[in-house]
Amino acid sequence: MLNQGELGRSEMGRLIGSDKVEGTSVYGADRNRIGSIERVMIDKVSGKVSYAVLGFGGFLGLGNDHYPLPWQSLKYDTELGGYVTGITTKELEGAPKYGERSDWNWGDDAAVRGINAYYGVPLA
Repeated sequence: MLNQGELGRSEMGRLIGSDKVEGTSVYGADRNRIGSIERVMIDKVSGKVSYAVLGFGGFLGLGNDHYPLPWQSLKYDTELGGYVTGITTKELEGAPKYGERSDWNWGDDAAVRGINAYYGVPLA
């Protein structure tokens, strides 16, 4: 079992714990903050991160919509201390999403393909 000091050292460099990714700001193509990462979705077989779920809208976390973003559509920006995506807030408003009272059906292959198609990212 790692103690906190060991955990901190393990997150230096290029690797980061999933708990540190959740809550990280996401910025649009115009470099304005559009939301934050609420969850990362990891492929059970490959172990690779496939999607980040972006929380957007609402007030104090209430009424948020949730936008699954292909992980490949995000790039970490050290100056901003967050992830940048190539879309704008306006484009995000038309993106696949789910609301506060529903959940995304990750088993629906057509819906998952639709996410990637919307962002112009091939399925990994």
